[in-house]
Amino acid sequence: MDIVFYVAAAIAVLTTVRVISHTNPVHALLYLIVSLLAVAVVFFSMGANFAGALEIIVYAGAIMVLFVFVVMMLNLGGEEIRQERQWLSPSLWIGPGIISALLLIAMVYGINSLQHGAIHYHMLGGKSVGVSLFGPYVLAVELASLLLLAGLVVAFHVGRDKTKLDSMEEEA
Repeated sequence: MDIVFYVAAAIAVLTTVRVISHTNPVHALLYLIVSLLAVAVVFFSMGANFAGALEIIVYAGAIMVLFVFVVMMLNLGGEEIRQERQWLSPSLWIGPGIISALLLIAMVYGINSLQHGAIHYHMLGGKSVGVSLFGPYVLAVELASLLLLAGLVVAFHVGRDKTKLDSMEEEA
């Protein structure tokens, strides 16, 4: 199971570096999804199945959908349509495809080793995580939600159509 941990950790670090260094926001989001899935595999390999499932559901699911909607809301114009057609070329998908295949192989290896009884772990239940999150860490959870809300408001103001606002002001 150590090999699964190290492969998933390496993939997480590699894809996180790609998130930071990529100039295209859509590609950065795709690498961020792969990075979050790799972190979930790290949790699974350490025996924290509930934390891994939360990682997939909350971060790779809900928050990434929010990020995708923000990127869609920032629709920057016709230049992006031409750029999106260029993204459909297979040469741009080779890197993320290889990284995702390595992550899939690590996950399958980890699942097979669990089925053969190679790893014994203690299950962490949802109640203990809930008590922990909404007990001593309730302030951190609420601050994170306010930070996400502030980011959404900023993205809305940056991406709003200023020409419609100008025409509304002229009519009034």
